[in-house]
Amino acid sequence: MEAHQITLQTILEQGYDTYAHDHALPGYVCRAVQAMLACRTALLGGHVQSGPQGHIERIWYNSCKHRMCPQCAWLQIERWLVQQKARLLACDHYHVIFTLPSELQDVWLANVAAMTQLLCASVHDTVRELLGEPKYLGATPGILATLHTWTQTLRLHPHIHALVTGGGLTRTGQWLAVPNGFLLPSRVVMALFRGKRLAAIRRAWHQGQLQLPAGMRPQRGENLLHKLGRAPTAGWCRVRRGR
Repeated sequence: MEAHQITLQTILEQGYDTYAHDHALPGYVCRAVQAMLACRTALLGGHVQSGPQGHIERIWYNSCKHRMCPQCAWLQIERWLVQQKARLLACDHYHVIFTLPSELQDVWLANVAAMTQLLCASVHDTVRELLGEPKYLGATPGILATLHTWTQTLRLHPHIHALVTGGGLTRTGQWLAVPNGFLLPSRVVMALFRGKRLAAIRRAWHQGQLQLPAGMRPQRGENLLHKLGRAPTAGWCRVRRGR
């Protein structure tokens, strides 16, 4: 019996219309699905390859090239991974995930470019500041970070995955490893990252670098930042060890 390969495109063809009818989906999800449904089909056109004598012909349909499409993105992801692995140092690494709270998603959508820069800067400053303190390491670590904006279920969820070296260079250029295989206390990282992130957003708002989402007044924005500043820090980041 010939095995039938189930792809994401097959699943979407069979169930997307029904699911979309019963659920309110964001526009970016709908656009991603439509791109994946059309990928490598006649909808996107294509070209014909044939042998010298014309005995054999094969039709190649164009790809959608959407970054969420497994057919298009898989090879690009593999190439990217090879490049990043070549940059890793011969030491332990720690996987640190920094998350943007769901309450700030409207602010994110209204200021994607600016919020991305603020998020990356807050991650960089948090890790460098803490590991620069002698009580934790007293050295400058290496950081390799990438931004993810969706979950595996295509929900908006901006967050950064950072690989942090298990050590760093001192001011004299010597390598210093983190003690006892322990990078940083998660609660300390969460608290500092939250403070830097909210302060950066508030400062950008006051300087006119961020736009308020539609329907949000300035006082409501200030109240939101104040609320997030007093809420528990759990969920802002996670620290995991990797090699």
